Amino acid sequence: MTEKRSAGLLLHRGTAGRTEVLLGHMGGPFWARHDAGAWSIPKGEYGPDEAPMDAARREFQEELGVPPPTGPYEALGETRQANGKIVTVWAVGADLDPACVVPGTFSMEWPKGSGRMQEFPELDKVAWWPLDEAPAKLVKAQTVFLTRLAELLDR
Repeated sequence: MTEKRSAGLLLHRGTAGRTEVLLGHMGGPFWARHDAGAWSIPKGEYGPDEAPMDAARREFQEELGVPPPTGPYEALGETRQANGKIVTVWAVGADLDPACVVPGTFSMEWPKGSGRMQEFPELDKVAWWPLDEAPAKLVKAQTVFLTRLAELLDR
């Protein structure tokens, strides 16, 4: 069995002397009432025939509904989430107005067991967070990318 893999882009910008990162609040009924630990780097799964960078750019477009920034991209490496999925992320300096985001959607049976399919946004909110506040918002396994970004920017 092949390991599940995801790839994504972590946008960052400097404003008022501090670094901010763009995160998305996960959509759907499971995350609706959660804030801490319910935000994610825009990312998504890819198969063995797709290059991780191509997947990261494709998923950015699919999840946010806007083209990915042109780069340059800085590799932040990979990490394994609690569910076993391996996530690879690149940092890219860019500005993006969250009001321009048109999130992709997914369908699922809801309520579970009802036989009724509903559509939900992949990300129901997108916002810029100061780098020092972002770890409290982000899915725990992805916080390593914030540390790596801070180290990259300090160089």
